[in-house]
Amino acid sequence: MNTLTKIFIFFLLSQTMTFAQGNYENGMQKAFELWGQNKNDEAENMFERIANAETDKWLPHYYIALMNSNKSWNIKDEQLLRVQLDKAQEHINSAMAISSDNPEILVLQAYVLTNWVAFDGMKYGMKYSGKIAELYNKAYQLSPENPRVVFAKAEWGMGSARYFGQDTTPYCASVEKSIELFANFKPASEFHPNWGKERAEQVVKSCKE
Repeated sequence: MNTLTKIFIFFLLSQTMTFAQGNYENGMQKAFELWGQNKNDEAENMFERIANAETDKWLPHYYIALMNSNKSWNIKDEQLLRVQLDKAQEHINSAMAISSDNPEILVLQAYVLTNWVAFDGMKYGMKYSGKIAELYNKAYQLSPENPRVVFAKAEWGMGSARYFGQDTTPYCASVEKSIELFANFKPASEFHPNWGKERAEQVVKSCKE
């Protein structure tokens, strides 16, 4: 293979990779745009298409799982809840296979298990509470300055403390710390998780009431 041929092949591969990356970015931008317009089904479908095309990217799987967790909090129909949370779990598994020991994914896994506890504490509390605490502890060990990790861990601890009639003050302090972390947090890209500040501010407000 002569030098000219090598240069041509390198150029062709570079152009292909650039085109693929451009498609990924355009697709993600479109999915977020749809989500911002409350076109949730369309946004989820877009994330699914990206996940199928970009098999080495964990973020599309993450957002599919997040969307299914978010819409499951007030569901009263267990069959519908199971459909949504099974889908969330499927995509969490896919995300973890691509990016293991990822604190963002660990927090989301804890959220999905919390969906079950919120639905039926008597049935799922004993089953999942220990696992949820374990996930938050692991995420905190990996990334103690991640605001979502600090906030979610504190909010779970606060809920547990209320359930057992214990003082929530230490957890309120942790939520306040998370707000400081949110103020200085810079996601790795425009597509990486950057949510939670508004919820943390609401929780701090409730602490002061």
